[in-house]
Amino acid sequence: MGKPKNFVFIGIFLFIINTIESQQTELARIEYTYIPQASSDNIYDRFRISINYPIKINEKGTYLIINPDYRLDNLKINDVSLSQKRDFLSEFHTGGVELGYTFKMKNDWRFGTKLGIKISSNFEESGIQNEDLRYTGALYFVKSYKNKQEPKTALFVFGVKYTTPASLNFPLPILNYYSRFHSSWSYSVGTPKSSIKYYFNKKNTIQAFIGLDQFYSNLQKNQVFVSKDGEEKIAENISMLNIISALGYECFFTEHLLLYGYLGYTLSNEIRLRDNDQKDVKIIQDKNTFYFRSGIKYKI
Repeated sequence: MGKPKNFVFIGIFLFIINTIESQQTELARIEYTYIPQASSDNIYDRFRISINYPIKINEKGTYLIINPDYRLDNLKINDVSLSQKRDFLSEFHTGGVELGYTFKMKNDWRFGTKLGIKISSNFEESGIQNEDLRYTGALYFVKSYKNKQEPKTALFVFGVKYTTPASLNFPLPILNYYSRFHSSWSYSVGTPKSSIKYYFNKKNTIQAFIGLDQFYSNLQKNQVFVSKDGEEKIAENISMLNIISALGYECFFTEHLLLYGYLGYTLSNEIRLRDNDQKDVKIIQDKNTFYFRSGIKYKI
C-alpha cells in the first residue's frame, strides 16, 4: 500500500529544507562528520541532531513544520601560529528552531516558507550575546510531475534562502531538478546538491554527489592578530565552507530507520577567521582533504 498523498507532499517539502535527495519524510536525524585537515595536524568534526515535526493544518495538504536542531562543531587546532589562541577555537555550539509552512497550489505546484532563529557561539563568556544570534528565512516553489508508472516521478524546485550573519552574506538561490526516471535510478541537478543514485532494492542504495557543507559561529571574545605588514586585525567570527564530492551508501535496517555513510574529498575547503564585515583576518585551512559523514535517519 502506497503512502497517503499528503505525506508524499510533506516529504517533498522536508527534503527541500534539508537536502534534495528523496521523497520520504525525514522526522529525525543523528549525524557525525569527520574532516581531517590536509598538510596539518588540525582536525574538524561535528555532532548533529535534528528533528522535523509536521503538524497537519487541514485536509487540503497544508502543514506547519517545527524543526529544532543542535550541532556541536569541534576544531582541534595544532597550528603553531595559533598556539596561544587554541582555547577559543575548540568548541562551537549551534542550536535553534525553524518554523516551516507549506500548502498546495494549482497545477501540481506547492509553496513553502520557513523562518528561524539560532544561537551560534563558542560561549567563552557567561550568557548569550546579541552577536550569537542568527536569523534565517527561505521561500520555495515546487512543481511535481506525475507519472503513472511508479516509482517514476520528477520535481522542479526554485527559491531563495537568506541567513544573517553568515560568511556568504547575500541571498542564496535554490534551483534544482529531481527525476526518478527509472525504477533503479534517480538524479538531481542544481543547488544545494547534485547527485545520481542507484537503487539495488527498496532498502539499499548508493549515490555519488556534489554538495555544500558549512558552519559559522560568533567568537564572544574578539581576537587580535597582527598581519605581516604590522596591521592589527580583529577576528569576530569563524566560518567553514566546503564543496564536497563523495560516494555514499544508504540502508534501511528496519522499516523506518536508515543508516548512511558518505566518503569523499573536498573540491574546496576553507576555514577562516573574519571580522564583523566578513573580511578575512586569518586563514586556518585552505587545502583540500578527505571527508566522512555518517548517521541514522528516522523516515516514514
